Amino acid sequence: MNQPRFPATPALNRRFRLQWEEAQQCHVLLYPEGMVKLNNSAAEILKCCDGNTPVDQIVSDLETKFQATNLRPDIEGLLAHAYQHQWIE
Repeated sequence: MNQPRFPATPALNRRFRLQWEEAQQCHVLLYPEGMVKLNNSAAEILKCCDGNTPVDQIVSDLETKFQATNLRPDIEGLLAHAYQHQWIE
């Protein structure tokens, strides 16, 4: 049986902290071993990962916020990457 590509209601892993880094002029994920610089899209998606909001709602919210359609493939791609790297759980 295949493992899920990402959780149905993703939450940021407690080992990571998402914040704006003035020196980098971008959002970053901070963790004990270092830092991951994020592009704007990745930061917006990860901001939605609160452990309570299902992926369908994240997609809907971001499509509304950015007045865009068909964002699901990009959002799911980032969530799969984040899950693989243990940014979300």
